[in-house]
Amino acid sequence: MARGHVHHVLDSKGRVAIPQVYRMELQAQDQRPPILAASIDKPALGLYSHAEWLGIEQQLQSMSKVQPEIQEVRRMLVSGAVECPIDGQGRILIPEHLREHAALERDVTFAGVGARIEIWSKERYEGEIRQTRERAREIASIAAQLGL
Repeated sequence: MARGHVHHVLDSKGRVAIPQVYRMELQAQDQRPPILAASIDKPALGLYSHAEWLGIEQQLQSMSKVQPEIQEVRRMLVSGAVECPIDGQGRILIPEHLREHAALERDVTFAGVGARIEIWSKERYEGEIRQTRERAREIASIAAQLGL
């Protein structure tokens, strides 16, 4: 399970080093390359172990083939997802279409959120955290209702 957050720098070719703690977690779960996909609800990316991603694809495959919203989710997630082999320096290449989705330029933040690692522009991540803190009471109330 990934947790915490780390800031890194995207190079001019779209490569970024996966923080070691996350890289070790991904490689411990699966020897195949991780999968990188656009988040459907935020301008961010999700980095998944290969096995975790296959589980998501299987869930989507078992859902309705005709319901428009499910088709849209399937299209957004699966058609834009890519395998991201980790090079010898611990980096992945983030394709242009995914960099555009998340507005990634130079400074990025990796955020461990359990089964996936999110990749954000540092500025947007910090804005998201600020907004979340402003809603702390509301979020705490919802968490309490869920038994957390």
